[in-house]
Amino acid sequence: MTTLPTTQMANAIRALAMDAVQKANSGHPGMPMGMAEIAVALWSGHYRHNPANPKWINRDRFLLSNGHGSMLHYALLHLAGYDVSMDDLRNFRQLHSKTPGHPEVDVTPGVETTTGPLGQGIANAVGMALAEWLLAAEFNQPGHTVVDHHTYAFLGDGCLMEGISHEVCSLAGTLRLNKLIALYDDNGISIDGKVEGWFTDDTPQRFAAYGWNVIPAVDGHDVQAVSAAIARAQESDRPTLICCKTVIGKGSPNLQGGDKVHGAALGEKEVAAVREYVGWNYEPFVIPDDVYAAWNAKEQGAKVEGEWNTAFAAYRAAFPAKAAELERRMAGELPADFDALLAAAVAATVEKKENIATRKASQNAIQALAPHLPEFLGGSADLTGSNLTNWKECVAVRSHKAGNHINYGVREFGMSAIMNGVALHGGYIPFGATFLTFSDYSRNALRMAALMKQRSIFVFTHDSIGLGEDGPTHQSVEHVSSLRLIPNLDNWRPCDTTESTVAWGEAVKRKHGPSTLIFSRQNLPYQERSAAQVAAIAQGGYVLKEAADAKVTLLATGSEVELAMAAAAALDGEGVATRVVSLPSTDVFDRQDAAYKAGVLGRAPRVAIEAGVSGFWYKYVGLEGAVVGIDTFGESAPAGVLFKHFGFTVENVVAKAKAVIQA
Repeated sequence: MTTLPTTQMANAIRALAMDAVQKANSGHPGMPMGMAEIAVALWSGHYRHNPANPKWINRDRFLLSNGHGSMLHYALLHLAGYDVSMDDLRNFRQLHSKTPGHPEVDVTPGVETTTGPLGQGIANAVGMALAEWLLAAEFNQPGHTVVDHHTYAFLGDGCLMEGISHEVCSLAGTLRLNKLIALYDDNGISIDGKVEGWFTDDTPQRFAAYGWNVIPAVDGHDVQAVSAAIARAQESDRPTLICCKTVIGKGSPNLQGGDKVHGAALGEKEVAAVREYVGWNYEPFVIPDDVYAAWNAKEQGAKVEGEWNTAFAAYRAAFPAKAAELERRMAGELPADFDALLAAAVAATVEKKENIATRKASQNAIQALAPHLPEFLGGSADLTGSNLTNWKECVAVRSHKAGNHINYGVREFGMSAIMNGVALHGGYIPFGATFLTFSDYSRNALRMAALMKQRSIFVFTHDSIGLGEDGPTHQSVEHVSSLRLIPNLDNWRPCDTTESTVAWGEAVKRKHGPSTLIFSRQNLPYQERSAAQVAAIAQGGYVLKEAADAKVTLLATGSEVELAMAAAAALDGEGVATRVVSLPSTDVFDRQDAAYKAGVLGRAPRVAIEAGVSGFWYKYVGLEGAVVGIDTFGESAPAGVLFKHFGFTVENVVAKAKAVIQA
């Protein structure tokens, strides 16, 4: 970068932001214009990155939690020298452009996460800072520091009003994630106007109470002041919040400081007025050479990555195994022997034939895999003893001690979004757990994991009315079906130990998408299978019991497979040949070819059985088929009483089967 008055560097951001929004007639110019000097302070003096290699392992991470201000990020990427052209900026918010309305990871080079749902960006940042700390503790050696970078997040009032910010920032303070630096755009404005009517929190005191280092009352339009605050933050032993007082839409003479500049194009007259007001005498989408030169980070980026490459070469020479392991894990590749390891774990379940709850089968699978997968980073939202996500060798993460199992506390949403940040950072495969009914608290983070195609594994136990006496507040009814509606989310509801272990293996192997693993509280019987049937589990659905000249096919998942098998035996005893299909993952099954699916589902009339809402299942049984489900909330009673009360009995399934045969 060359020397240039920082006002011109900031005004370049303002101009690109307002011009792109104006051309699209859509977007949010206020935040980019208001945070321009903050961006100059960070990106021109502290942010370590290389535009030529956006995936450099030891780069700093930069996240725009207030993602509606995406043009700030796109302008920065373009000016710094990333593969984001001026044409890309002109195509802001247009179909298939590199510059979508909110930042999207793997769409725009240099964007680290997809943001827009407020608060989740700072949550992802906590996950990234957590991953950096744990990797540094695991891989750095005396005289060889190869994992050493900061995570910077911009955030606004909206992020702080969202409850998830409390969850994640509280945990970040407890764990003392000192490489996390958040810069708060304190402009006092949200969509409805001045926030003083609905948001009067003492934010500095709030974060101080979390255990953060807080730098209050920084002039967000003073580049030197912001830069000095960042330098102080880098020396802290705690995460830092830098409170930057700003004017939203700074530079717009008639709109700055008000809500109208937040989320709409300024209009041609005001755009022209901004140019005159700030002294930016260039046409739309024109940046002078001296401004480009001041912003260009290619030379500095090549230098800092080159220095790291030299250091990593020395590290590799001294610790070749560790260097190879770090590279493998950051690439998201599994150990070369993983398939054999998984096969052995599955074979062990076939040999043992245990009748146990699938949550316990899940823990057994974790125990079989975790000692060979150092990238496993497990956890639970204050339910470890119920979710069973720990294993014998796991080490609890504490502020003074790195480890591989996190007690997230009662923070289901925060846990899930932090997991996404860990997955985005690389180096770990995160999994975290709660009761299935509390997946509702996590839901938008699950959606974001699916949208971002991240390998986050969400473990949900206590999956139905089988929970029993805790009653309808804790009994999942609609949850499994609703999770199946999320695109690119693989949901597994296994019926026994073998299906549970296969489900874990498939979730771990799935590199470009998240999975949910949904387990029972109650014990379930082991189902006998041939080797071919065991192999077919990974296809999401398979014939568990075949019958020649079948008159009916029973479809089931999870705990209801046991019921399907018992009902099939009763029907067979009455001379009604019955097939049973287990569908542990309808998402995976739906991706199989038509011939396979037709062969599994068969030609006979069908009855689906699942302890949840019935509507989902008509896609498989057709309108002429039947569903044994539950379309009300549950009750408080022992599990066995509830299953009988709601019609999950052999007699009811047999009656439904006979009815569809006769239809």
